[in-house]
Amino acid sequence: MEKVFIFDTTLRDGEQSPGVSLNVKEKVAIAKQLARLGVDCIEAGFPFASPGDFEAVKAVAQSVEGPVIAGLARTNEADIERAWEALKYAQKPRIHTFIATSEIHMKYKLKKTPDEVLQEAVRAVKLAKSFTPDVEFSAEDAFRSDVKFLCEIFAAVIEAGATTINIPDTVGYATPWEFGAFIKAIKEGVPNIDRAVISVHCHNDLGLAVANSLAAVENGARQVEVTVNGIGERAGNASLEELVMALYTRRNYFQKNTNINTVEIYRTSKLVSNLTGMVIQPNKAVVGKNAFVHESGIHQDGVLKERQTYEIMNPAMIGITGNNLYLGKHSGRHAFKMHLKSLGYEVEGEALTKAFARFKELCDNKKVVTDEDLIALVDTETFKGPEVYQFSHIQISSGTNISSTATVGVIVDGQLKEKAAVAKGPVEASYQAINSIVEEDFVLKDYAIKSVTAGEDAQGEVVVQVIYNGRVFTGRGISVDIIEASARAYLNAINKALNMTKRTETIEKVEGM
Repeated sequence: MEKVFIFDTTLRDGEQSPGVSLNVKEKVAIAKQLARLGVDCIEAGFPFASPGDFEAVKAVAQSVEGPVIAGLARTNEADIERAWEALKYAQKPRIHTFIATSEIHMKYKLKKTPDEVLQEAVRAVKLAKSFTPDVEFSAEDAFRSDVKFLCEIFAAVIEAGATTINIPDTVGYATPWEFGAFIKAIKEGVPNIDRAVISVHCHNDLGLAVANSLAAVENGARQVEVTVNGIGERAGNASLEELVMALYTRRNYFQKNTNINTVEIYRTSKLVSNLTGMVIQPNKAVVGKNAFVHESGIHQDGVLKERQTYEIMNPAMIGITGNNLYLGKHSGRHAFKMHLKSLGYEVEGEALTKAFARFKELCDNKKVVTDEDLIALVDTETFKGPEVYQFSHIQISSGTNISSTATVGVIVDGQLKEKAAVAKGPVEASYQAINSIVEEDFVLKDYAIKSVTAGEDAQGEVVVQVIYNGRVFTGRGISVDIIEASARAYLNAINKALNMTKRTETIEKVEGM
């Protein structure tokens, strides 16, 4: 079987999802999990876009081993040099440079002629090649571009040193039949195509990103650009887990394989969902909570007799196992640490101390502690970052025909501050109390709550989005008490906003010297 390379752009295109803003610690954690998953290339970000992006790409390049680490750059000198500054620490660096090639983009966005675009692309690839032998060139909005022009520009950049040529359906306009024929035409029309890997990058505006990617693979593409859970701009990108499991489940048809360790798929999906705050829809293929659930009596009967009657994939293959009780209130710190390791977490030092303390609190409030509970708890505690405002306690008085009163305690600089507020509901009252402590201008944009597991004593997971200085920040909080979870999520978002703003201002000050 031929190999299909998996290029993951969760940290770049995926982070462009509205409301998603990952800090450096979270990006490195996702990148390390992607390495465990077995992706061939991690696009860590767009180094020129912001100081924070540069910092994240550099951190991933320095700390993640195994996959190729790529950084995106436009075809100008400053972008490419900035990308190399971040990527030069990687064992296997790749500069990924791009320019638009469709008539509408060249005319209205770039205001350049096709010949000017071609010359700029060649210059960019040559410059990138002077830094690293691994250079990818993308023709933005390729599917709406003229095929003859694409063949001309691809031949030129391959001659200049590009080792991968990427063909994006940037606006998700293609259908599988068209896109397959499009890839075939390019493969046949570029005379030196054997010197480069054909890659595709499909968006999901019509819900066809995975189907288009598979059609491309059928017609010669050997790299597919994907994101975990299909997150990304607008309707998102081709979903990593769907693409990989389609190739595996239908391997007799496609005759292709990947390096993906499928047992890590579910863990990766949960980590990305938890850290981005983007909840996975229940009926999401492969990783949704209903993906392997059978409601119909006929289906249940069939599965009990022979699983393959209604299941084309074994849930254990992607890492879904039963939620068994392994730990309890009498479990020790070492057992806790080793069980986390079995779930894919390497937690040490202060982070382990905090997670273990929260685990003991959970044991006092919940009859059965499951792996799902532990994953939610550790993801919340481990990736908090510095806490300017630390949750201490909350007390609520509420009822059907009375206003709600919330008293919230928050630790600031080692000192406990306590404020009370009255509002129509307990969540609103708690947020008003927190605002009076924080004394900053935060606006709640979105609020969502779900249970981590089933049962009356299930942990509630709250995800909020707040607006601060015109930017959106996401926070998460969990607790068996949903009001406490709401307060923790709000403070988590506030801390993220303040930490990211402070870090950006510091970097800009240093770089301006």
